[in-house]
Amino acid sequence: MDALLTAFDRHLAQTSPYPIALDVVGAEGCHIHTRDGRRYLDLVAGLAVNNTGHRHPKVVQAIKEQCDRYLHVIPYGEFVQEPQVRFAERLTALLPPGLDSVYFVNSGTEANEAAIKLAKRITGRTGLVGCRKSYHGSTHGSLSLTDNEAKKFRNRPLLPDVGFITFNEPADLYRIDEHVAAVVVEPIQGDAGVRVPTMEWMMALRRRCTEAGAMLIFDEVQTGFGRTGTLFAFERYGAVPDILVLGKALGGGLPMGAFVSSRERMRLLTHDPVLGHITTFGGHPLPCVAGLAALEVLIEEQLAGNAEEMGALFKRSLMHPLIHEVRGHGLMLAVDLGDADRVQHVVMDCLAHGVLGFWFLSCPTAFRIAPPLSIGPADVDMACRTIVAALDRIAA
Repeated sequence: MDALLTAFDRHLAQTSPYPIALDVVGAEGCHIHTRDGRRYLDLVAGLAVNNTGHRHPKVVQAIKEQCDRYLHVIPYGEFVQEPQVRFAERLTALLPPGLDSVYFVNSGTEANEAAIKLAKRITGRTGLVGCRKSYHGSTHGSLSLTDNEAKKFRNRPLLPDVGFITFNEPADLYRIDEHVAAVVVEPIQGDAGVRVPTMEWMMALRRRCTEAGAMLIFDEVQTGFGRTGTLFAFERYGAVPDILVLGKALGGGLPMGAFVSSRERMRLLTHDPVLGHITTFGGHPLPCVAGLAALEVLIEEQLAGNAEEMGALFKRSLMHPLIHEVRGHGLMLAVDLGDADRVQHVVMDCLAHGVLGFWFLSCPTAFRIAPPLSIGPADVDMACRTIVAALDRIAA
């Protein structure tokens, strides 16, 4: 085991000087198992990836069956592949009119990059607008629209013609004008510490984009697939995007992203130039069958409704003088302690007692609660008791 940890440090590129470094040997449902025999209740779900839980039997079965047929055969778009067609057909049936054409890619950040390209093609404009405290990914275009200077300053120059508005601030909407190709917004801001918009602001944002002829892009990479208590977060607000960006839970635990718009708009990527966006592995058959199976599980097992109920249970149970606020919808929650050191203590204390929590990049005073949507009352109770006990130890 020491040799494995040494190899992990020596031969795998690291993302920070202090990885958690759990040595994982298995995962089922809402739990992760490590080589030393410990079991952890997972309140992270791979950062909103494992919405149907780890290794749901129907998802695993779909993957196994596809492995017996074929894997990669051609870059995206050239062959008719039933896994792609069936998944796109099912997905668009659940979306409003105007979101009827899917382009599968490899990740949420690639989906954002491609959505930006599509918006520029549709409008013939170059301006982009993001939100303060946003997060859209680590590639150059996505990072350009991410409002976190600590993540950006060593990567400049980034995209030009990018501006920012304040989330939930109506007075800023005037910045969306005839020069703007797209406004890219998380319907609930994730990395900012789960910030929820008002209905009024979302509707005003939709109206302003329509008036200015700018594409409204909703980044639902984190919020999609039942996470917030509805299939997609935008359903809560009645504001339908021109382009929808998906990722994380889309692939049922396998890497996948997508952007969705109208067939008319998407066809602009097919000519002048041909291959307006191209991806080798996008729409790979394994994530497609896994994603379709996970989507059916989500609907059949009513996991969005369970997310709403269990999220409410978390809010009722997490009562402590050191908790300033529990924000969010469904099982996309932030527990704000008002102090970064307290957050660090609670996350590490919970880990020592078998509960896996996680931080936010841009909101150090809060930690996230985002378990699989299949979590039940007993596990919620265990998680809350563990968190409260950690807070008691701070208070003592």
